[in-house]
Amino acid sequence: MKKKVLASIMATLVATTALFGCGSSSTDSGKSETSSLQEKADGEDQKASEEGIAYNGEEATVTYWHTHSDAEEEVLTEQIIPEFEKRYPKIHIDAVRMPYDGLMQQIITGISGNTGPDLMRMDIIWVPELAKMGALEPVDDLEGFKEMKDKLFEGPLKTNYYNGKYYGLPLNTNCLSGTWSKAVMEQLGLKDFPKTYDEVVALKDKLNKDQYLIACEGPNPWSMAPLFNSLGGVYTNEDYTKASGYLDGEASIKAMETIVKWYDEGIIGPCMNGGKPDAANGLYDGQYLFSYQGPWFYANDDEEQIAKVEGGLLPAGSAGSLTVNGGEDLVIFNGSKVKDAAWVFAQFLMSDYAQTAQAVGGGHLVPTVKSVAESEEVKNTPYMDIYLKQLEGAVPRTPTPVWEKMSDKLTVAFTSCLLHEDEPASALKKAATEIDALLQDADK
Repeated sequence: MKKKVLASIMATLVATTALFGCGSSSTDSGKSETSSLQEKADGEDQKASEEGIAYNGEEATVTYWHTHSDAEEEVLTEQIIPEFEKRYPKIHIDAVRMPYDGLMQQIITGISGNTGPDLMRMDIIWVPELAKMGALEPVDDLEGFKEMKDKLFEGPLKTNYYNGKYYGLPLNTNCLSGTWSKAVMEQLGLKDFPKTYDEVVALKDKLNKDQYLIACEGPNPWSMAPLFNSLGGVYTNEDYTKASGYLDGEASIKAMETIVKWYDEGIIGPCMNGGKPDAANGLYDGQYLFSYQGPWFYANDDEEQIAKVEGGLLPAGSAGSLTVNGGEDLVIFNGSKVKDAAWVFAQFLMSDYAQTAQAVGGGHLVPTVKSVAESEEVKNTPYMDIYLKQLEGAVPRTPTPVWEKMSDKLTVAFTSCLLHEDEPASALKKAATEIDALLQDADK
């Protein structure tokens, strides 16, 4: 998913110790304070059991790594975890916010040094790679998984599937959709969002100096996917086993040539290669007509700025109005010594309570539980209906253990085209050959 720059890095895990006061006799009830605590714990365990998630194990602390934004983390730490620990007093959650950049290396370091997490919310693209490494615990046979499967959207669930087994749960899903500048739409006399890229490009002559139509945040296969795929570009065949003939096929070359042409002509703005204005400020200041943004965009700025934009579906190219499928999965590491407790917390994060809190709270995370996504409370969340509709045209990033390396090859190829260091046909052919080699080695 889109890389987020987080405000702080927590590299050291802090163990959380639960403190219990010494009990004294109660003259009213004849029971000790300790007995009262145990009675409360038994009551909460009974409540949990009635909801289908029981925990009868020892007291445990679950270290949970995540990459939530500020707004998302607030929901996690102030709503979800307190409610969980109230229901499961024997389980304590040590939530550790991690930086996305360099995180895979930190995970590998943690695994090798036995200092990694028990449970983690991770980018969907990493599950196959870590499953292949043998780092993740399969969940197929864990209690409650089979019943949960039927309640989940199939696409997000599949992101956890590798080599015949499921290695996690789809915590949330997302995609990029259109965020449109109200000021530019008014300037151009647009009462409705353009339905096609042809309609967008036709507006070029109506722009003022230093105005652009499209804000794409970089020549990488996350940011560029909605544009590249909508214009007919593809990375591989449908089995994700071969890039040659697809990435360097006629449709993909034409898509890349069109993107380069639009960038040269100023239809696509300078933020494509790190220039100013950036996408957000360009939208607010009336310099971009629209940008590709996820649902978190509307929770990460103040209301005055957000009021300057409006969410709407992306235009369609020759292949339709396509986008990129993102999201995060919950995985349990097989080195964990508290797997049972981690699984209980994972199930709770998939509960109606937690899924709704994540959706209507910070980040507006799109639920993967069908009944929650279809509930009125979630549907009434600003722009949630737009993302649910846009997800119908979501294209997955290639689900392979070598995606990270494949992504690097694509970024190099896209960048060389935009900078005119290479022609699209040549750059994509070279990348396709290199990616073929990666895909052939993926399952060895």
